[in-house]
Amino acid sequence: MRKGAEFEEQAVKYLQDLGYKILHRNYHCRFGEIDIIALDGNVLVFVEVKGGRSKEYGDPAERIDERKMRRIRLCMEDFLQKHPAEAYRIEVVLVRSKRVEHIREVL
Repeated sequence: MRKGAEFEEQAVKYLQDLGYKILHRNYHCRFGEIDIIALDGNVLVFVEVKGGRSKEYGDPAERIDERKMRRIRLCMEDFLQKHPAEAYRIEVVLVRSKRVEHIREVL
């Protein structure tokens, strides 16, 4: 299993424990990919997952730059054209070893 998949697994479990319903994993569109699409109540949530076990590649949060956020927004818009939703948001889940940090309301 690739490392990214391990981090996504941890993020999925974490989100499910919070009551999120996972709708899609690794949603691909022509602009890129969204790691997780879930429902938090009636709010559609687009989740970017970043993880790391060492400082070799820097802190996971440092790997989410404006270019990455632009691609996530474009994929989100692509998804919303096909599946309209009244309420939605972008969130980030950072996995550092076994510790999870959840950043809500990124948009």
